[in-house]
Amino acid sequence: MNTGEQHDAGLYEVRTERLLMRRWRDSDLGAFAQMNADPAVMEFMPGPLAADESHDLARFANALFDSHGFGLWAVEVPGVADFVGFVGLNPVGSEVPFAPSVEIGWRLALPYWGLGYATEAARAALGFAFSRVGLDEVVSYTARINHRSAAVMRRIGMRRDASGDFDHPKLSPGHPLRSHVLYRITQGEFRKSRAAPSEHGSV
Repeated sequence: MNTGEQHDAGLYEVRTERLLMRRWRDSDLGAFAQMNADPAVMEFMPGPLAADESHDLARFANALFDSHGFGLWAVEVPGVADFVGFVGLNPVGSEVPFAPSVEIGWRLALPYWGLGYATEAARAALGFAFSRVGLDEVVSYTARINHRSAAVMRRIGMRRDASGDFDHPKLSPGHPLRSHVLYRITQGEFRKSRAAPSEHGSV
């Protein structure tokens, strides 16, 4: 994955108290494919990914930095694990009613759930979105039954926009994941949330 090794790779690095959020490396692909094949990790996605699908997703995630100046970071826990998943920013596809916008999302390997990594990295990603990129707003959405992911959205200061809830157009009527909830956060709301007491939470 050559783009991840370019001289500008450090330009997009973000460090938190426990994490390094960085461009992707070829060495991440195996662990990422294993993660994307785990039914528990992919419970609220249409299904597990084959290895080639996972590799394509990693390349897409990495290429976002070159095309947009932000993307889906590979997340490393220095001294613990070289790769635990991804957290980051992605332009929303035109098929959803709240496009154009930028979403924040995350996916971590099962052994690293419950440690607050997703919350910690997502807060840092929002900081990048508002301070470095200059976005006015970031959205996030998930299947209505994915309460764990929605809890992360609330912990990072996002608010539910019930008027924006929608049926995902890529999922057929009657699919258990079709009904989605929408969350939003503005730059001003994020600044206020940073003044609130910090908590890692459980994801």
